[in-house]
Amino acid sequence: MTKTRFYFFASLIIFITVTILLLTGSFVLTEPLYNGSTIPMGTPLTWLGIMSLPLAIYFGVERFRNPNKTYKFLSRTLKLSLTLAVLWVPICYLLAGNLSFSFSEKSGFQGGQLAMKMFWGYSYGVVILPLLLLIFHWVLTVIERIKSK
Repeated sequence: MTKTRFYFFASLIIFITVTILLLTGSFVLTEPLYNGSTIPMGTPLTWLGIMSLPLAIYFGVERFRNPNKTYKFLSRTLKLSLTLAVLWVPICYLLAGNLSFSFSEKSGFQGGQLAMKMFWGYSYGVVILPLLLLIFHWVLTVIERIKSK
C-alpha cells in the first residue's frame, strides 16, 4: 500500500468514526480529556474529524494533489479548507472563550449569542466547503466522461 493510499484510508476512517460519534451523541464526547480537565473529548475528536475531511479528499483524489489548469483553483481552495480546519480550535476558542465551546446569554461578544452564531457558521463552513469541492469534482468527472464518449 502506498503512503498516499494509507493517508487516504486513515483520514477516511477518522472522518467516519468522528461523524458516527457526533451523529449518535456518544458519551465519549462529553468525557473530560484527562482527570480534572474541563476540556471535553469532543473538542479534539471533532477537530480531528474536521481536519480529516479535506485530507481524505486531498489524498483520495489525485487531481487535487497534481492539479491541471482546471483544478488549480479547486486545489488551492481545498488547501484553504484544510487551513481553516486546522485553525478551527483557535478561532472557536476566541469566539467562545473556553475549549468546551459553551456559550451563554451574556451581553459581551466572546461567549455571547453573536459569537455562538459565528461559531456554528464557521463549524458548518469548514465541513461544507470540502464537500462542495468534492461534489464539484464529481460533476467535472461526469462531464469529462460524457465528452469523451
